[in-house]
Amino acid sequence: MRLELHCHSTCSDGSLPPQQVAALAAGRGVQLFCLTDHDTLAGHPDTLSAFGDDCTVLLGMELSCREYERTVHLLLYGLRPGAGLQALQRRLDRIGEDRRDRIHRICGRLAKLGFVLDPEAILAGAEGRTPGRPDVARALVAAKICTSPREAFDRFLKDGGPADAPIERLPVAEALVLARDAGARVSLAHPHTMGGYALVKDLYRRFAGRGLEGIEALYGRYAVAESRAWLGLARDLGLVVTGGSDFHGEMTPDVSAPGIDFPQEHEGRLLDWLAV
Repeated sequence: MRLELHCHSTCSDGSLPPQQVAALAAGRGVQLFCLTDHDTLAGHPDTLSAFGDDCTVLLGMELSCREYERTVHLLLYGLRPGAGLQALQRRLDRIGEDRRDRIHRICGRLAKLGFVLDPEAILAGAEGRTPGRPDVARALVAAKICTSPREAFDRFLKDGGPADAPIERLPVAEALVLARDAGARVSLAHPHTMGGYALVKDLYRRFAGRGLEGIEALYGRYAVAESRAWLGLARDLGLVVTGGSDFHGEMTPDVSAPGIDFPQEHEGRLLDWLAV
């Protein structure tokens, strides 16, 4: 089947509005879809009209967490309305406040490097969605300081870069409690970004019994050999295999469209796990 369980819109750090992301996915025959913007559910309603009865659309997000002194991204699927989702939203609102403050802190660091941007103008341009480093990247391009968002990240904004500013991240244990109480299934996004196979394996050793049951072994930019390594870990640990393109539009020019072909051998267990 063709699915898309990891993609982004202008509600976080993508370059296309949610309805356009969904329309692209629908045009490619996606049968299972979830918009996974960072720390927000705002784009979900706009995706629903793009699909017919032959596609299941899940409510989800990519939740920013912290473990081992590094960023860990968890994909939440199948969130359900209720008290649990309300508690998660309250926590997200706090994170959103920190994200807005982060824009000011990044601009302060850029100013010390000799590059002046107006943080209020950046935040105004991000009105209605989660502000983030891509907004600063676009401002750097508009100011002709950088030639592309990718250059902006490479020079200034990447994790640990000269203008990066840390933000509040949920501990994985807390994130899993919030996710479970909101009815979500949880998968680790792009495991290679954790920094090594041993660290990923240890993460599952600690948290698989608390709800971390999936692994994004079929990631849009993985070569066959890289997917094979994570598929092997999924087999060894009994994890559910998930997949997605991590489509961002212009922010990821190497990913041209949402949707990946998901192997039949993993399809049944994924659908059972998601209860779709």
